[in-house]
Amino acid sequence: MELGEFKERRELRNSEIRALVDEAQAKCNEFFKEQYRYDDTEAVEELGIDSELVQQLVEEYVKQIVKSTTLFKKYLETLKEQNSKKDLLDFTPFRELVHKNLGVARNLRIKDSEQILKELMTYESLDEIEVYLSILEACAIKLKPLSAYKALQEQES
Repeated sequence: MELGEFKERRELRNSEIRALVDEAQAKCNEFFKEQYRYDDTEAVEELGIDSELVQQLVEEYVKQIVKSTTLFKKYLETLKEQNSKKDLLDFTPFRELVHKNLGVARNLRIKDSEQILKELMTYESLDEIEVYLSILEACAIKLKPLSAYKALQEQES
C-alpha cells in the first residue's frame, strides 16, 4: 500500500470516528443535563488495580456494549412482536443482559451508563427502551471512540 493511500484511508477513518463521536455527544447531551466525562480514579482506588488495567477493562466494556446493542435490539423486536399479538411481555432475557452490563458499569464506575442501565431494568415502554438503548450506545462510543468504531466495523463485516 502506498503512503498516499494509507494517509487517505486513515483520514477517512478519522473523519468517520469524528462523526460518530459528534453524533454520540449530541445524544448524550440531550439526555444528561451536565456533560459527563469518565474518570477512572474512583475505580482505581476502590478496585485496587492500576489505571492502565481499568482503561483496558473500559475498552472491553465499550466493545461489549456495542455488541450487546445488537442483542438488545433483537430482544426488543421480540417484545414488540409479543406486544402486537397482545401476548404477555417477557422481559427476562432483556433484563438479564441489562443486569450483566450494569454490573460491569458499576464495577468500573461508569456513571452515565450505570444510570441508563438502571432505567432499562425497570422501563416497560418499548419506545422509551429504544431511546435508552440509543443513548447507552452513544455513551459507550463517547467513552472510547476507537474501540467502539472497531467493534461497529466488526459487526458490519
